[in-house]
Amino acid sequence: MTASVTTAPDADSELRTEFPFVLPRGYVDERGTVHRAGTMRLATARDEISPQTDTRVRQNPAYLTVLLLSRTVTKLGTLSDVDAFVIENLFASDLAFLQDLYRRINQAGHTEVDVACPSCGHDFTVDVSGDAAGGS
Repeated sequence: MTASVTTAPDADSELRTEFPFVLPRGYVDERGTVHRAGTMRLATARDEISPQTDTRVRQNPAYLTVLLLSRTVTKLGTLSDVDAFVIENLFASDLAFLQDLYRRINQAGHTEVDVACPSCGHDFTVDVSGDAAGGS
């Protein structure tokens, strides 16, 4: 369920807190099932602060990414839980995709980017989450 919060100054706008995505390759579970469609939620301050005390992060600062994604990816295919093990076992291209999505939604607040056609110069918006349905 997507939560929405009314924000000021525009009472008609809603804050999106969950963002659907489709991984480029997908996580392959122990039965060989590929899980590609998922949901990532906005990170909270706790999401970013709590992993700092984790021993794995102190030993290897790059592990912070694994913990952040395991806390904010709320759904992936039919998996009952998306934990550090799942994130650790993603293909590198899927990990990079989720890192970029995390950055986009937590810094810009959306998954769309403005682009221009290199041939005709027409400007349009593309949803980089891979969510074919688009929207909330």
